[in-house]
Amino acid sequence: MNVKGLNAAALSIRSLSMDAIQKAKSGHPGMPLGCAELAAMIYGEILNHNPQNPSWINRDRFVLSGGHGSMLLYSALHLSGYDVSLDDIKNFRQLGSKCPGHPEYGITPGVDATTGPLGQGIGMAVGMAMAETMLAEKFNTKNHKIIDHYTYVLLGEGCLMEGVSSEASSLAGHLKLGKLIVFYDENRISIDGSTDITFTENIAQRYESYGWQVLQGSMYDYQQIESLVEEAKKDDRPSLIMLKSEIGKGAPTVVGKSAAHGAPLGEDGVKAAKEFLGLPVDKDFYVLPEAYEYFASKKDEIAKKYDAWQKDFDAWASEEKELKALWDIMMSGNPLDVNETFPEYTTEDKLATRAASGAMLQVLEKMYPGLVGGSADLEGPNSCKIKSSTYYAPDNRGGRNIHFGIREFAMTAISNGMSLHGGLKPFCATFLVFADYMKPAIRLSSLMKLPMIYVFTHDSIYVGEDGPTHQPIETITSLRTIPGVQVLRPGDAQETELAWLIASETKDHPVCIMLTRQNLPVYEKADPDWKNTIRCGAYVAYNCEGEADITVLATGSEVSLAIEAAKLAKEKGKNVRVVSVLDRELFANQPVQIKETLIGNANRVVTLEAGIKTGWEQFVKSNEDIISIDTFGTSAPFAKVAEFFGFTPEKVAEKLCK
Repeated sequence: MNVKGLNAAALSIRSLSMDAIQKAKSGHPGMPLGCAELAAMIYGEILNHNPQNPSWINRDRFVLSGGHGSMLLYSALHLSGYDVSLDDIKNFRQLGSKCPGHPEYGITPGVDATTGPLGQGIGMAVGMAMAETMLAEKFNTKNHKIIDHYTYVLLGEGCLMEGVSSEASSLAGHLKLGKLIVFYDENRISIDGSTDITFTENIAQRYESYGWQVLQGSMYDYQQIESLVEEAKKDDRPSLIMLKSEIGKGAPTVVGKSAAHGAPLGEDGVKAAKEFLGLPVDKDFYVLPEAYEYFASKKDEIAKKYDAWQKDFDAWASEEKELKALWDIMMSGNPLDVNETFPEYTTEDKLATRAASGAMLQVLEKMYPGLVGGSADLEGPNSCKIKSSTYYAPDNRGGRNIHFGIREFAMTAISNGMSLHGGLKPFCATFLVFADYMKPAIRLSSLMKLPMIYVFTHDSIYVGEDGPTHQPIETITSLRTIPGVQVLRPGDAQETELAWLIASETKDHPVCIMLTRQNLPVYEKADPDWKNTIRCGAYVAYNCEGEADITVLATGSEVSLAIEAAKLAKEKGKNVRVVSVLDRELFANQPVQIKETLIGNANRVVTLEAGIKTGWEQFVKSNEDIISIDTFGTSAPFAKVAEFFGFTPEKVAEKLCK
């Protein structure tokens, strides 16, 4: 171990971090100053990685769960040879920079996950560790270990206080994810002061109770950190390495104080720190030559390890041609070229769209061998079991069904991590109303452009007796408002199949599929080419003879309701067209010509959805033509609830005939 080189690297990380934050006039110097030695160790001695190939599938992952300390990461990436230049660092937090305020996946080479919302980083790391075991089980052979890597995390008290870290850590311990190693920056300081004001639990005992190995040491002892990592690797449990540290170490004006957390040191503070650390006061963004030399000396070792893996991979590919073909498919995210028959439905059928979803899942799991997932303890109600497979467990890493437990937030973050890892196509499921527990992680799914699939059942007031706590009124709209999230609400079993196809084909954004608990009729489609038309977000499900007086835009379970109401309105002399809107936002953003073709020349456009009116105003001339529910639901059998809110064919027909 080159202690001199590590010291130079740590000192350079402090130098770059304090100067970048000072130049930007914003940022968080506390962690970069306090954890510089660990960062030097991680990128110099611990990680098996290749800066020349940041997306190498068998690299060790590193997740900075406390993403506010981003300059720690950017400095280490720059020094260790990633495509992060000194100019990039000088442009920290500026428009278009490779070094944004918090680490962003896809923006900065070497950043394995977008972090900043505290606690989600460790959740994603759990997913990465799970993915490693799944792919190792599928592709490793007796002679070749092509997937064999660790997932490392750096977190602080903020991450440990957020509930999602508890959820994720609990599951990680249960699953015995021995290749997950978490470093805890134990400085005991948060924004408002000492963590003693709110956070006095015994963290070691907490993690031991989760089933983790807990190790303790100093942030500033290289030999000790190395030995702790080696000890962690010997255990089949995930490991928490608690490292005593000082926030703002090396900056005399703020060291050990909450003031170090989230503000530049100031010109005087930077000067004092440089003088204390022995850095040249008159040089900004100074890197010790020994730091560059240290990481340059690692290049041959990194190249040899990578070349050895590549040679082993090539030998495996030559010997295991069928596995290699499967590998290529799973890494591409494309479907296998298999002749699968989709379930067929007729207008005689009546079933819940959640049931149709479950049937479609059995087809798609054969087309997509990387499709894995589960629910938050709702596998039966969500109809989301892959029937041909078993359950993922410590003694069964090949299972494609995952018991996430009642941990919606962690389930979502973990699924994001599985997607980030590569090679898998994860989905997760719960009741729609519990999407509120998941939204922070769904937002990150979209921010990272991950092709996550979210299955939400029990999608409206038709949940019935469970009442307003379980009847989502505003939830669909709230998901539609997240940029980049695609929300699909199919109206019958046939549309559900199309929704799943759209979701499974997607590669650059998350998709939410909204499904019913109650049975719905399969309706005859007026558009003979509806399977293609629906990909613009909507199609004509029911048409009238001649020009329509009214066009109803309906979603989900309300499509069949609209059709029945249209038939009643016809008896009263009203010509009504019904458009099934699978994806409202996609439809709304179509060219005017497409929207006008589907809506027709109707004098009135009426919208029908068992949720709040927000967002439907764009389609109507008067808000009176928005048939919605703008209060919470009520507890009763679902037919009574529907009648109470006026969601019956007769009540809707009355409104159409006004």
